[in-house]
Amino acid sequence: MADTPERIVLARLPRGADFSFDIAPDATARAALAASFGLLALRKLRFAGRLVAEGKRDWVLHATLGATVVQPCVVTAEPVTTRIDDPVKRRFLADMPEPDGDEAEIPDDDTLEPLPETLELAAVMAEALALALPLYPRAAGAALPEARFAPPGVAPLDDEAAKPLAGLAALRDKLAGQGEPEKDG
Repeated sequence: MADTPERIVLARLPRGADFSFDIAPDATARAALAASFGLLALRKLRFAGRLVAEGKRDWVLHATLGATVVQPCVVTAEPVTTRIDDPVKRRFLADMPEPDGDEAEIPDDDTLEPLPETLELAAVMAEALALALPLYPRAAGAALPEARFAPPGVAPLDDEAAKPLAGLAALRDKLAGQGEPEKDG
């Protein structure tokens, strides 16, 4: 890792100045992260930004996560390389409201976190990487074949017939083919 300490005791940081950090894990640390996330490789990883005091006790982290990841394609298992460049923001609040009762409402602001005594930048970086990874990486041109299943002697259901109003459309077409009934004058 770079010159940035892995753990920062927030109470020891001066409130009047920003704290800058720059983390670039070595090959061993990247390999461990790649293994924990099921990646084929984690070629590059950098987490750089700053911590800024907000109010008397709160802190805001503004950072950029940069990574080059290699994942298996969900269709072919071929390697898929993805470049990630994502902004990361976390607000650490000293007076974070505690959920009460069995059910709690999720706050609209998903950057809020309780203020820890010690902030582990490597853990924030790993969480940001996990959230930024593509869920279903696909190699160029990879497509799932159409699967059709039915018991013997029954026509398989296709996508068009599975639509909720497909039966009504068939009925409409059948009625339209019969012509309009004659009206009594």
